[in-house]
Amino acid sequence: MIDFGYSLSKSRTLRIDNLDDSRFKALHKLEPDAYKCIGCGSCTASCSAGVFTELSLRKILLSMQRGDEKEYLNQLQSCMLCGKCMLVCPRGINTRHLILSICKICSIEK
Repeated sequence: MIDFGYSLSKSRTLRIDNLDDSRFKALHKLEPDAYKCIGCGSCTASCSAGVFTELSLRKILLSMQRGDEKEYLNQLQSCMLCGKCMLVCPRGINTRHLILSICKICSIEK
């Protein structure tokens, strides 16, 4: 193995074979826009709740892809469904419907 002078910390290492992305796949069936997100951060920058909490839609989608349930379930509780993120999305993703679909899949009432 080649030594490049750095290494990944064990806490940030992902075992791709062990990831449970079943909820993300279920989300994609319900809301195909889940794959359209480019992670630009416009939604996070415009978010009213994001100023006071750690709410970030791109982090929620990434956590769903990684199967990290506790990470995205905590963030979803902060969303006020105001719709500002939908107005600024350069890809035209209906983020409110996406968030409601995530809540539906995870059985969270909004």
